[in-house]
Formats: sequence, C-alpha cells, structure tokens
Amino acid sequence: MHPTVHPTDTPREALLDLLRRTAADPERRILFTGATVLTADPELGTLAIGDLLVRGSTIAAVGPDLRARGAAENAIVIDVAGAVLTPGFVDTHRHAWQAQLRRIMPDVDDLGGYVTATLAGYAPVYRPEDMYVGTRLAALGAIDTGITTMLDFSHNSRSAAHSDAAVRALVDSGIRGVHASMGPHFGAWDHQWPADLARLRAAYAGDLITFRLAALATAEIAGPGLAYGPELARRAAESGVGVSVDAVFGAASSRAVLDWERQGLLGPELTLIHATGLSADAWRAIGASGTTVALAPSSDAQIGLESAVPAVDEALSVGVRPGLSIDVEVALAGDMFTQMRALHTIQRMRAVNGAYGSAREPVRIGTADVLDFATRQGARTNGLGAVTGSLTPGKQADLLVITAEEINNLPLNDAVGTVVLGADARNVDTVLIGGQVRKWAGRLLDLDLPALRGQAAASRDHILRTAAAVRRPGQVQEGHSPR
Repeated sequence: MHPTVHPTDTPREALLDLLRRTAADPERRILFTGATVLTADPELGTLAIGDLLVRGSTIAAVGPDLRARGAAENAIVIDVAGAVLTPGFVDTHRHAWQAQLRRIMPDVDDLGGYVTATLAGYAPVYRPEDMYVGTRLAALGAIDTGITTMLDFSHNSRSAAHSDAAVRALVDSGIRGVHASMGPHFGAWDHQWPADLARLRAAYAGDLITFRLAALATAEIAGPGLAYGPELARRAAESGVGVSVDAVFGAASSRAVLDWERQGLLGPELTLIHATGLSADAWRAIGASGTTVALAPSSDAQIGLESAVPAVDEALSVGVRPGLSIDVEVALAGDMFTQMRALHTIQRMRAVNGAYGSAREPVRIGTADVLDFATRQGARTNGLGAVTGSLTPGKQADLLVITAEEINNLPLNDAVGTVVLGADARNVDTVLIGGQVRKWAGRLLDLDLPALRGQAAASRDHILRTAAAVRRPGQVQEGHSPR
C-alpha cells in the first residue's frame, strides 16, 4: 500500500517515478480526475467532468467525483482537468513487418504495384531480425499515436524464427498485440504455417498477446494454400483462434463469401478486411452471420482498391459496425486519427453526392460513429470485445489522456469532435496498456530512440541492397540506394 499522492504538489516526474516503482503491484490504484470522459460504453456514455479509477491492470470505476466515494484513498491521483480520457484506439489490420520501409512508395497507384514491389520484391529477403525491427517500430509508432491494440497481419512468416521475431517485437513494445500469421505470397519458405500456430500460442500467449490465423480471400494472388476455406477454418477451430481474411474485394471475393456461407464458415470469429466492391448478396450473408469487418479507409481510397470507396455504408446497411485499420505504412499514414477523418469525410461526401439533385436526405455518419469504430468496434473485430475497447469497469485499463488545451484544440467545446477532428499524436499525452504507463507527458517510455533509428536504417539498407541484388545482380536499384 502506498500513500495518496496529490497532483497539486507533485511534479509529473515524481508521479512517473511513483508509477514506475509501483508497476508490479497488482493492487496499485491510479485515479484520473477532472477530465471529460468518453467511455465508448453505450450505458455509461460521456461524462462532462469525471474520474476513472484503475486497480492493477483493470478499470475499477468510472463516474463523477469518485473522490467523494473514497477512490483517492491509497491511490496515485493524477489531475487531468482540461483533457479528454478515451479508450485506446484499436487497429484491426496492419502489416507491421514493413515499418522500416515507411512511405517508400507514397504514390503507389494500385494493388499490383504494391504486391510487386513489397511482397514479391522486398519480403523474400527479410531475415528474422528484420521482422523484429519492423514489427517493433510499427508497434511503438502505434502506441505513440494512441493505438493500444494492434492486429499484426504478419504475412511474411517464412520460418518459425521469422514468426518468433515478430511476436517478440510485440511483447517487447508493450502493446496489446494480436499476432495473425500467414505464409508469404512469394519466395522460399519453410511451409511451417499454419501448423506452427499452436507452438506460437503455447510459447507466447499471455495477458497482452493473443493470436489469430491470417488468410487471403481467394487464390488469385498467391495460390490456394493461403486462401480461406474449410481447411484453414478447421485449423483455426482446432487452435481456438479467430481468422482474419485480407484482400476481400470484388466479384471473386463476393463468390467466396457465398461459398463460405454455404459451407458454414461465416460468423463472429471471422473478420473480412477491406470488403470493397462486394455484391449485395455477399453483404446479406455477412450481416446475417454476424461476421465482422475491418475497413482500411485511407488504403482503399489512396491505393484504389477495387471501388476505392470504404464500405462503411454497405456494412451499416446489414447491421455490421466495422473496425478500422492502418494497412501498409509503405504508402500510408500510421495513425488512427487519419483513418477516422478519412472515413468521416469520404462517407459524408458520398452521402451528399448520392442525394445531390434529388429530394432525398443524405444519411451521414458522425464523429461519434467513427470514434466507436476506432475503439469498441475494433476490439470486437479483433475478438477482444470483452477485454478492451471501452472504459467499462472490469475491462483492461487501455486508455488515453488527450490534451485539449494545446493550440490546435483549445478551447474544448465538443470532446468527441476534438478527438476525431482536432487531435493528433502531439495531444496523446498519456497511454496506459493493461494499467502500465507506456507514454507519459507526450513521451514514449523505455525507448532508446537513437538505437532504434540505427536499427531501422540498418535493416532498411540490408533489405534494399539485397532485394536490388536479387533483381539485378551486382547493382543497387536506382532510386532505392541506401542513405
């Protein structure tokens, strides 16, 4: 038991020191007080001024003035007046191993260009250490921007060592990581997947690390071995994990969805990623089965995947509230603020455009919708709806303190609008994951940034040199020479 610490006479450095010294105490109490609290819990709603109590790794209580009910006793009290408390964001799909190649192809025009350059060109030369560096960099970047849960769609699992490195990177970053492994599209590999999933779960599953099986929707890109169907569904069921299916778009995926319906392979444990350009009948099957959907708003629009329109209206029309995802940092932004804004803008543009010139009233989503998609619905999509995604007592303490008095946000008028339309990474002041502080006073903790810079650069340089040598022996590809 530790003494109550009052924020008025305790510098933030001293608070952080106390939080660190008590980190291993399963009964440690932290009281955040005086914030606007966006619980993302439909029953609890929004508190204009409220408190939140954390005990150990979980949320113990949320409400107005918890101090009046004794919550401050034996607690570390943190005054967050003028800030907004929210659940941590949940990323439902990111290819984290690629992070050392961030923005290497910012203007890629189509899926074929991405596949050729990244999956056929760079992926085959990755070593396990490159998997570690890329995945850890992606996870730390996610935490810095307020993402507390990330599904790593790790589709470069060339060997058990590659998968081990990716999972260790999630562990070492401190993120709530969902490792979804899949065999690679191209190049030599050990064909240990999907059988290796059982070993990975036995070795690494824990409070913060869970697993899913990853697959593609159809055999068009990489052959039938990676395509979801009865065999992979059986493997996932035997391992007790859900399935995340990428590259779900167009007529071929629509036919696949209907095949899965006939085979009894749809359901809440299945997530379909992108879901652009699907038929009305495919959407009917998705909605009727409770299958979850992970949208990738900036990916669909910027790269131009199938219809290039994020399928939020289609999902909502059949009762599916989707999660949101980042997808590929080789071409896209890596933060959830961008995804929320992109989806909010595109859907409202589409709604008004569709009604333009008619008497119809546009059906628009709002900022509360996209915040829900980025938090509670994302957790449900990742199979973690009972664990995280809202500031509900009993759930894990995955939460953000977002400052609302910086120049880009002041004065605080509408908390949801501020988070969705005003905030960015600079406003993510504090991040807790499972009750542990991962970012404090705007700074990631336990990070040797110069060392990480060197590791990322060295890994990138190795990948570019080796991939170029494979393509054109003895030469480094023009425009990709290591800096």
